[in-house]
Amino acid sequence: MQQKTAFIAIVGCPNVGKSSILNRLLGEKIAIVSDKPQTTRTRIMGVLTEAETQLVFTDTPGFHRPKTKLGEKMIRAVDDSMTGVDACLLVVEPKGELRPAEEELIQKFKKLKARVVLAINKVDTVANKEELMQRILQFSQLYDFEAVVPVSAVKGDNMDALKQELKALAEEGIHYFPEDTLTDQPERVLAAEMIREKLLRCLDKEIPHGTAVSIEKMREREGSDIVDIEAIIYCEKESHKGIIIGKGGSMLKRVSTRAREDMERFFDCRVNLQCWVKVKEDWRNREGLIHNFGLD
Repeated sequence: MQQKTAFIAIVGCPNVGKSSILNRLLGEKIAIVSDKPQTTRTRIMGVLTEAETQLVFTDTPGFHRPKTKLGEKMIRAVDDSMTGVDACLLVVEPKGELRPAEEELIQKFKKLKARVVLAINKVDTVANKEELMQRILQFSQLYDFEAVVPVSAVKGDNMDALKQELKALAEEGIHYFPEDTLTDQPERVLAAEMIREKLLRCLDKEIPHGTAVSIEKMREREGSDIVDIEAIIYCEKESHKGIIIGKGGSMLKRVSTRAREDMERFFDCRVNLQCWVKVKEDWRNREGLIHNFGLD
């Protein structure tokens, strides 16, 4: 069999389900998900190899108007990801007005003459299928997509059809990763993201967006299947630190317990997770700290 490969950037506005689609395509959770926008901060690569075809996905941060230096770097990551790939997967919601960011992405596609598949996600939330047809027409008039596929990443609806359309974009060429590769993310990054996901899910409003997680230690205990992990959760204000820790440490315990459960499932071992909280004021606008947290 002649090997085929395609590098595909997954792009779209915040909170449209890009990471959920990536996880569903891979059959494994490598990108964190929450109902809060801008959950994904960096480019996350996922690899799907089936028979002769290898698809290398880049899950990008939501395309938005940046308000901080971190936001600017997130948008730069989207731009970088769209350059030099074989195709893009644009993810949109099934109803609503066309967003300025979506118009901007389509202009970028035109400039790049990109091959693009449109995935209309969350179709399980639409009772009136006429609305969905209007949405398909709305986007089809703006760009000549390779395919338009309505899907539900949460329920798995039509995901096989989407996968087949993406496979059709692959061209003859070597596989760049071993066939059992799932992601290029180091284990420390995956562990940090699992903690950050729980912060996003357990905390309200802006507080989780002002958090970053650094894994200080990740070591397998000698003669045991236990991995010791020590993490520091950084936040921007002293008042936020108290909220993250919670009364009697209750919130930090909840976050740590849920993150540990995810780690044990993913890494297939027992995990001893210790988390601490520290304050780094306005870190999202401090280049040095953004770099230290691996977010550039």
